[in-house]
Amino acid sequence: MKIGVLLVNLGTPDSFSVPDVRKYLRQFLMDGRVIDIPVVPRFMLVNGIIAPLRAPKSAKVYKSVWLKDGSPLKVYGLKLEEIVQNLLGDQFIVKLGMRYQSPSIEKGLESFKAANVAQIIAVPLFPQYASATNGSVFEEVTRVIQNWQTIPEVSFTSTFFDKDFFIQPIVNQIKEVYQAEKFDKILFTYHGLPERHIRKGDGSGKCISEGCCANFGAHNQFCYRAQCFQTTKIIAQKLGLEEDKYATTFQSRLGRDPWIKPYTDEVISSWPAKGIKRVLALSPSFVSDCLETTEEIGEEYKELFEKSGGEHWELLPCLNDNMEWSKGLANWIKEKSILPKQNTASPHQD
Repeated sequence: MKIGVLLVNLGTPDSFSVPDVRKYLRQFLMDGRVIDIPVVPRFMLVNGIIAPLRAPKSAKVYKSVWLKDGSPLKVYGLKLEEIVQNLLGDQFIVKLGMRYQSPSIEKGLESFKAANVAQIIAVPLFPQYASATNGSVFEEVTRVIQNWQTIPEVSFTSTFFDKDFFIQPIVNQIKEVYQAEKFDKILFTYHGLPERHIRKGDGSGKCISEGCCANFGAHNQFCYRAQCFQTTKIIAQKLGLEEDKYATTFQSRLGRDPWIKPYTDEVISSWPAKGIKRVLALSPSFVSDCLETTEEIGEEYKELFEKSGGEHWELLPCLNDNMEWSKGLANWIKEKSILPKQNTASPHQD
């Protein structure tokens, strides 16, 4: 009996050429869960304005972060695929699938179909839930398999923002570099979302109100913003940080509509005047380094912070192919499998 494991991340262009970047942007932004407006105006906006204008600029940025074997997101994703495959063993078939571009979700699923797997476990590699990420993965996996003649058991892993196998490796990373006398603040900066995305998933009608996300519970358990604040809180508690030693912000906003706050760029540009001049930054909304972490946080925000009077900006890398994280992820996947539990490896297997 074989189990298929699909590790899913967002995606990346096949190269940093303008045509490949344009192709990626078109597929990504035409997803109705990403730009949630009717299909006709979305098509006109993406193909008539965003992709043509943004592709040449984005291509230059992709080139600056490109590694020898490809984009960071894909390189680290394939390394994670290899490590998790080795940890899980021959009863599992592990494939990396990108929601946009290659290797595609469909290609990974078709390999499971050819191997006649008994179960497919889809693992969206997004710690916090968002319709534009986890929801889109669910939609695409379902689209691919819905017309198969025989469909094995299919399961989707949930969010893992509060799981120890995700939290503890980050805590250990911070401990390796953090010294109170070296940094004035730890910045937890997360990918942003339009406020309307949050409100669409809110059944209480109270989301994004004052103080709503500060206390995590049943009322906001599916709220992306609340999950981000909770991620920060758990990590800070494990580190024993006082509240004035860290902050949570949101980055990468686009367009004129309001996005979830506080905005990273506005917060960090105000810090030097308040005596906050040495910052350690990290983004726990990503498990693999990518354009957004390496370029936006590592370069753009560093430049903004220093222009505002900051003295030291240090970026903590994502978990990438960290072995502690990889082992925890592999064991989490084992728990989700239909294999008899006595046949699975112990949590401490090398």
